[in-house]
Amino acid sequence: MARHVVAAVDELPPGTRKFLEIDGRPIAVFNIKGEYFGLLNRCPHQGASLCEGPLIGLAQSSMPGEIEYTKLGEIIRCPWHGWEFDVRTGQSYCDPRRFRARAYPATVEPGTAVVKGPYIAETIAVSVESDYVVVDL
Repeated sequence: MARHVVAAVDELPPGTRKFLEIDGRPIAVFNIKGEYFGLLNRCPHQGASLCEGPLIGLAQSSMPGEIEYTKLGEIIRCPWHGWEFDVRTGQSYCDPRRFRARAYPATVEPGTAVVKGPYIAETIAVSVESDYVVVDL
């Protein structure tokens, strides 16, 4: 599995998402309350840009007439047909046995451990010997 740097943490504050393409795949990365999650930006139902839909909560009921909303801001609703998926896992709430959005792990790592920059310049040792500058190749 190849690793890809998406953004600096301060570029993706809680409640936001970032769209990108990695190796030809449309991906969206979400920051939900300081935790990061990646989803394939393609609805498994009919291919809509899934992650462009609204983030909502999960409506649950233990008895008729009572509705409780949980997982606020953790459920993505497909903009075409309203199918709902859990951003954390990709689980479908419309047909969980047949459909799942592809989820990708997203982590936060120190910049020094991940990015050395897009270019690394070759360095050459330079020293001074008896008033002569010497370059070692």
